[in-house]
Amino acid sequence: MIRLGVLGSTNGTDLQAILDAIESRRLISEVSVVISNKKNAFILERAKKHKVPYHYISHKYIDRETFDGRITSILNRYNVDLVLLIGFMRILSGSFCREWKGKILNVHPSLLPKYAGGMDTNVHEEVLRNKDKETGCTIHFVTDEVDQGPIFIQKTCSVEPDESVNSLKKKVQDLEGEAFLEAIPLFETKYVLKNE
Repeated sequence: MIRLGVLGSTNGTDLQAILDAIESRRLISEVSVVISNKKNAFILERAKKHKVPYHYISHKYIDRETFDGRITSILNRYNVDLVLLIGFMRILSGSFCREWKGKILNVHPSLLPKYAGGMDTNVHEEVLRNKDKETGCTIHFVTDEVDQGPIFIQKTCSVEPDESVNSLKKKVQDLEGEAFLEAIPLFETKYVLKNE
C-alpha cells in the first residue's frame, strides 16, 4: 500500500476526493500526513476530521532550503512514498525537488504546457479570454522548473459558451480529483511495485 504525503495551502478539495475514495475502498492507499504552510488552511481541517496526522510549518522568517528541509524530515518520519501537491502555494527548492525526484506529483488546472506558471482562477480567466474550446487538468512530476516536469496524466473537459470562471473552476476541480485517483495506483504499479 502506497503512503501519501500531501502538501497544501488552501481548501484541499482534491484531498477530500482521495480520502473519500480510500474510505470507500475505491483506492487502496493511505494518506500518512498532511502539511501546510498556512495555519488556517481548510486542508488541515480535512486531515483532522479524517484522523490523518497533520503539521503546520510557517515559511516566514526562514529561507526556502530550511523550510523544505523541515518538510522532508516530516515526510521521512511518516515513511512517505509519494508526495502530492494539492493547492500548495510555494515553489519548492531545487534540492527538495532533487531529493524527491520522481516522487512528487503536482496538479495544475490547465492542459500543460498551456498556461504553465498560472495559478487558480487566473488560469480559468485566460482560458475564457482566449475562447478555448476545451481545458482540463494535468498531473505532472515536479522538477525544479515550475510546471515543466514530465506529464503523468491529463483529463479534459469542454468549455461551454456560457461558462464562468467559477463554473470552470468547479468543473476542472472535479477532474483533478479523478486524475489523482487514476494517478496514485498507476504510480504504485509503475514505480513502487516494479522496484520492490
